[in-house]
Amino acid sequence: MSDIAAQATCQWTTNRADTAPPAAEAPSPVDAVAALIGDTPLLQIEYRLDGRPGRLYAKYEIENMTGSIKDRMAAHIMRCAYATGELKPGDTIVEASSGNTGISFAALGTALGHRVRIFMPNWMSRERVQLISNFGAEVVPVSREQGGFAGAVQLAEQYALEHADSFLPRQFANPANIQAHEATTGPEIERQLAIFNRQADAFVAGVGTGGTVMGMGRYLRRKGRSVRVHPLEPANSPTLRTGRHQGHHRIQGISDEFVPAVLDLPSLDAIVDVWDGDAIIMAQMLCRCLGLAVGISSGANVLGAMKLAEQYGPEATVVTVIPDSNKKYLSTDLCHEEPAAEHYLSPRVELCGFRAVR
Repeated sequence: MSDIAAQATCQWTTNRADTAPPAAEAPSPVDAVAALIGDTPLLQIEYRLDGRPGRLYAKYEIENMTGSIKDRMAAHIMRCAYATGELKPGDTIVEASSGNTGISFAALGTALGHRVRIFMPNWMSRERVQLISNFGAEVVPVSREQGGFAGAVQLAEQYALEHADSFLPRQFANPANIQAHEATTGPEIERQLAIFNRQADAFVAGVGTGGTVMGMGRYLRRKGRSVRVHPLEPANSPTLRTGRHQGHHRIQGISDEFVPAVLDLPSLDAIVDVWDGDAIIMAQMLCRCLGLAVGISSGANVLGAMKLAEQYGPEATVVTVIPDSNKKYLSTDLCHEEPAAEHYLSPRVELCGFRAVR
């Protein structure tokens, strides 16, 4: 992010009249890598749905340091932890992750001189494990019998309790997760939409930690605008709708078996459902038709944005994010032909082109 060095001190809250965080009072170790994070392009994607023209806007987060949106959150959490003294030189960063957050902390931790230990469900793609390991971090696999993702969180907490030199980011409960997107992703999108002479009417994103959708919601609604902000989850696994984990899905990185603590569902608009197979097909289409090599959650987000564009009408400006690339999914069903079910949206879509702006 171009100005992450000047982003919020950790005490910053959103009841400030100007909503902009105060300048940091002292340099942070994160300044060394800040230029590699943020200032990503915004895409205007043109498509036809059942022959009718449509458009949506998507933040292209693949250009971050490790290739995912989670770099923003990891950098901001570390900046806050350095400022408060929670993270000190020599500490080990310990976190539970389904992939991208673990990769971000592995890279940033290594760059800034920390050991990193990631507890990860053992059914995630092998590319995720390999990337984390290649950054020099340790991956601790957690089976379903050990509690799955919830078990990974508990094991990370237990390890930190037993090792005094540990820093636990707690991505699912840390307010800095929300602040990262309120302070950086939101302003960037607003500035880039202005190039198209647009303002956001709706935002949608899959819920992993909930930080992206909460931070974007706070920023876009800060002046009292009635922007609709929608969380997205797999139709196969309606954790947000039911409040408990049920069913399995293939959209890695979202719907991680529980409702995260930072997510305030009552403050958000209706949940958007996308089938995992539909998301896989849309991700494949974005790659094959537009040259956008994206992950499965990106396909889900694009489908969610298309659904909302249909709901709100052709003049509505619907925004989402492309969280990461296809490179972490080469061993998954993303690289196999996916049968199209009758209720899928993607077979009704023709992708026509896109324009990218900074």
